[in-house]
Amino acid sequence: MRIATWNVNSIRARSERVVDWLERHDVDVLAIQETKCTDEKFPAMGFAAAGYELATAGLNQWNGVAIASRVGIADVAVGFPGQPGFSKSDDVPPVVEARAIGATCGGVRVWSLYIPNGRDLTDPHYLYKLEWLGALRDAGAAWLAADPDAQIALTGDWNIAPTDDDVWDPAYFADKTHTSPAERAAFDAVVEAGFGDVVRPFTPGPGVFTYWDYTQLRFARREGMRIDFSLCSPALAARVTGAEIDRQERKGKGASDHAPVIIDIA
Repeated sequence: MRIATWNVNSIRARSERVVDWLERHDVDVLAIQETKCTDEKFPAMGFAAAGYELATAGLNQWNGVAIASRVGIADVAVGFPGQPGFSKSDDVPPVVEARAIGATCGGVRVWSLYIPNGRDLTDPHYLYKLEWLGALRDAGAAWLAADPDAQIALTGDWNIAPTDDDVWDPAYFADKTHTSPAERAAFDAVVEAGFGDVVRPFTPGPGVFTYWDYTQLRFARREGMRIDFSLCSPALAARVTGAEIDRQERKGKGASDHAPVIIDIA
């Protein structure tokens, strides 16, 4: 089975491109992030015509996650236990944003995750990001405690570069989000809970990125970040036979600023 993750940065703007990519790469399950639309406005017809079922979670023009599968979708869950919400003001109750959706596809519990950006080290969104990651770690640990043999993929846009090799210039990010010690520790805590990065062994070395900002010719200058990951439970990680980052899909007119990340499972 082939599972992929892709922050498409607006599914309505790129649905034809995404469906064409799915078919060309023979992908069975795609975790999608930053759909930027409500469930009602998700362009489902192209996916259905290609043989994919959908599970979507979108509240408005921000965030949004989905799963497309041609090997079945069962037990869909929008959000995970303990997922925190966010509010810009103490006077407004926190809202649980459309950032996580899980479904069982072909025997694998796939989660499409869009971790909060954090915005700035002094922004409340940064603390929200750390709280969100802590809750995800706790949920993941509970799943594995309940079933050590569970087949789980935590896949998506993590908005964290776990090591200095994962950014084009560590000094540039020294006072910014995505590389702060607290964010990296939160990412490592998910790994330590039992979820391994199954892509890195097949895509080693510095300069192997999944995201390039649209501005300042970042892609052409190879000034990117590695922030999209598939972290798998031990039982699922043991079945991974290959992985790749499709950098070519970042090229061309109308491309997302992220590249798809693919894992192959025996």
